[in-house]
Amino acid sequence: MKRLISLLALTLTLSSQAFAGSARDVIKYIPIQNGGRLKPFDTFAQESMQLLHGKRSRENKPATDIILSMYVVPDVWMNTKFLAVKNFEVKKNLGLDEKENFFSYAELAKAKQLPLLLQNLRSKTDMKEKLNPYDQAVQKVESQMYMFNAISTGMAFTLVPAKPEKNTNAWLPMAHADPQIVKLFNEIATEFVQSISEELKSGKVSEPGALQKKVEDFKAAARNENPSLYPSDRDMSIEVLYNNLHPFKWAWIFYFVAAIFFALASRKNSKPWEFKAGWVLMMLGFVMHCLGFALRIYITGRPPVSNMYETVVWVAFGALVFAAFIERATKHRLVMLGGCLVAVFCLILADLAPTVLDSSLQPLEPVLMSNFWLIVHVMTICISYAAFFLALAMGNMGLYLFIQGENANRAAIQNVTQSIYRALQIGVVLLAAGIILGGVWADYSWGRFWGWDPKETWALIALLGYLAILHGRMGGWIKNFGMSAWSVVGFSLVIMAWYGVNFVLGAGLHTYGFGAGGIEYVLAFVFIQLLYVIYATLVTRKKTV
Repeated sequence: MKRLISLLALTLTLSSQAFAGSARDVIKYIPIQNGGRLKPFDTFAQESMQLLHGKRSRENKPATDIILSMYVVPDVWMNTKFLAVKNFEVKKNLGLDEKENFFSYAELAKAKQLPLLLQNLRSKTDMKEKLNPYDQAVQKVESQMYMFNAISTGMAFTLVPAKPEKNTNAWLPMAHADPQIVKLFNEIATEFVQSISEELKSGKVSEPGALQKKVEDFKAAARNENPSLYPSDRDMSIEVLYNNLHPFKWAWIFYFVAAIFFALASRKNSKPWEFKAGWVLMMLGFVMHCLGFALRIYITGRPPVSNMYETVVWVAFGALVFAAFIERATKHRLVMLGGCLVAVFCLILADLAPTVLDSSLQPLEPVLMSNFWLIVHVMTICISYAAFFLALAMGNMGLYLFIQGENANRAAIQNVTQSIYRALQIGVVLLAAGIILGGVWADYSWGRFWGWDPKETWALIALLGYLAILHGRMGGWIKNFGMSAWSVVGFSLVIMAWYGVNFVLGAGLHTYGFGAGGIEYVLAFVFIQLLYVIYATLVTRKKTV
């Protein structure tokens, strides 16, 4: 056994070999209660790795292998540099090497200043003070150390439902489970080590037979403890499918290629098939997009708009829907390019910023536990942002055409301007409806229709800002260039209502939407957009003088 454990330690800490599709995949389907819901071990392992390591895998090894090995050989992982600590000030205060980004549990535990940092953090949380990025980094270190301890001792493995007479929905960790069930789980761990040993010897993927039998025996014993609380194999399989498929990643890949064809179709000498190819690719991406939504809805049993990640994915969906409707109505091809670019931007952002946009499937906050209001208020508000985002994309295109020369692109500029106007009309109607519906929900939940909460206030400011643009256009004060410029500038109001209130102000009754991180990138985005408007204005004025 010691030899097998040594082989396991060597494999998981030094080797870069991945065992994708190995016999150990059967472990992924074991149900576990974590984070307020039931999920497959695969999801728990990936989320734990995201917290501990900042990524959902390490050296291309499955998260399930790594997390289970922390339970089997905790001493090895105790001294392995895999805990991600990237805040410069935190590393400095803990006396860590500021050039490194990964540290071992032993290094963090030995840091003399750690107790003081944690004490200061608790003082702030007890006083309910808003945590700054430094405090949040300290809090993450605390969570990482707690999670590693829980995994290595088995306390995190809440794999067994409590017996019916306990009258609770809480599941038991392996440390508190029936000895016979613990024995079965330890047999899984032993077979897990044996599986890795066999693969090292043969260089081939081992067969799942023995390990699968151990897993099935364990699941049967756990289910017998309380069958009413144990989830179906189908539910676990569907969530593992979602984890493996990455539908939103495939969606943005299809959208990106579609955007290339739509860009080619916008040329003067374009071929008819280029635009059709763009539509076909866009629809393939749209199918994957819808599949991703369908899987998340099935898994959670609610509309997929409960956090910032889900709203970003929903906005990508809305931008494409609105672009398709506007293109069908006006025959302006550039709007499809704009819709695809928004979708690609949003989905790549959701893919590449897991620490800011948490993609994990979490239970709803109590105030949000109403599928009806999530649909009629939150989805309406967020999809209005999609229309404004589409207008932003079209506005950038319009400014580019003005920079290239208004006279040479007069027809294209007119089409872009009309598309912006239609997108703003859609957005204003939906945002106004969302605000009113939100007021009704607020009266139902908090006992008042309107309370000048920051989220309510900034939604109203965004609405009034876009109404001013539409009225300026109707009154003849805002011409074609102004529509492009103001659609870009006006989106900063949406950014404040959508991101700023939650991630910058962090105040108000909409606490379920609060988060942290990414402010420097958002500010850079806004600054670059404003510079672009100023540059386009100067160039256009110079050409007309």
